[in-house]
Amino acid sequence: MIVPFSHVLVLSGILFVLGVFCAVARRNLIMIILGIEIMLNAAAIAFIGASLRRQDLDGQTFVLFILAVAATEVSVGLAIIVYAFRRTGSFDPGNFNLMK
Repeated sequence: MIVPFSHVLVLSGILFVLGVFCAVARRNLIMIILGIEIMLNAAAIAFIGASLRRQDLDGQTFVLFILAVAATEVSVGLAIIVYAFRRTGSFDPGNFNLMK
């Protein structure tokens, strides 16, 4: 592996922190979902780096599952956002108490 494993972990950590900041600080549901996607991609980078360091395919298998979960999360999340936007006319998460 050309890139040191510590650099991969630092990149993954930075991306994860940016994703957490995006998910917590924003008041827009689309940006919250984008932050969650960034966190999932950071975990995928860490798994790929660990997989390359250990010379096995376990981490890459986990990444396939992470990508599948991310795709379903986006599709279901966007469907709920579209439904809620049609009901309230806003992307503010504070207005979405209609689905009780």
